[in-house]
Amino acid sequence: MFDQKKFKALLVIKGKTMQNIADLLGINQATLYRKINGNSDFYRREIQAICQYLEIDDPNDIFFA
Repeated sequence: MFDQKKFKALLVIKGKTMQNIADLLGINQATLYRKINGNSDFYRREIQAICQYLEIDDPNDIFFA
């Protein structure tokens, strides 16, 4: 289950926005919000890109909480 609170907190800490993440993934914000809310799944490449971009060492903390 995706941990929205940790993800949003990490965005603030890193000074990034939801739009930055959507742009990184090549999707619009509505699609990103569907993924965050569990209505759609993140692809492996999306998880890898986000982890690299936000310097997340262990994706389990956020993506598989």
